[in-house]
Amino acid sequence: MLEKLKEEVLQANLDLVKYGLVVLTWGNVSGIDREKNLIVIKPSGVDYDKLTLNDMVVVDMNGNIVESDKRPSSDTPTHLELYKAFPKISGITHTHSKYATMFAQANSEIPCLGTTHADHFYGSIPITRFLHKKEVEEGYEFNTGKIIVECFRKLDPIATPGVLVAGHAPFAFGKSASESVRNAFILERVAEMALGTFQIDQEAQSLPNYILEKHYQRKHGPNSYYGQDKK
Repeated sequence: MLEKLKEEVLQANLDLVKYGLVVLTWGNVSGIDREKNLIVIKPSGVDYDKLTLNDMVVVDMNGNIVESDKRPSSDTPTHLELYKAFPKISGITHTHSKYATMFAQANSEIPCLGTTHADHFYGSIPITRFLHKKEVEEGYEFNTGKIIVECFRKLDPIATPGVLVAGHAPFAFGKSASESVRNAFILERVAEMALGTFQIDQEAQSLPNYILEKHYQRKHGPNSYYGQDKK
């Protein structure tokens, strides 16, 4: 079942290690088959060096296990809420990567300070609010998804494919599982550069909007011209 998607999700999870985005079991990637409304996700607590294709867990949109003898990631309810709320995305990556997590722990968004950021994120990478005590006690992972969705009321998860959960860590999105990992990697690099920029100049200002617009639109806009024509 969903063998191609399982292969992609497995490789995406292994790429977290390749790109230095996870240690131990601190992260997970999922992908969704929008036609079947089924999700493939990493199993809970399985070391990356032991992860195999047979370990991938298939769940439905209610979190019920459709195929696997393992429990899915404990973050599955968060992934489910995001897939339900963001129909354009088909992949989600969650990590505790060092620099992005620093910003999450500081309860700070990552402002767009330069063109590297603007090439990939249309403005600041947002920060959610903190979960309330009741939200933590009653459906912690589910409510983590809810506050991310709440944070994106006026944002497009394709144009801004990442978010910081206050006090927690980053989530990144994409049109596929592999793209969500790529966006998680870019988010981490942008966070590292932002931290370094603030160390050089604590009063560093955001990139002027007209430069942000130019860099984002030349890659992603209707008249984009970066890269080669797709045949």
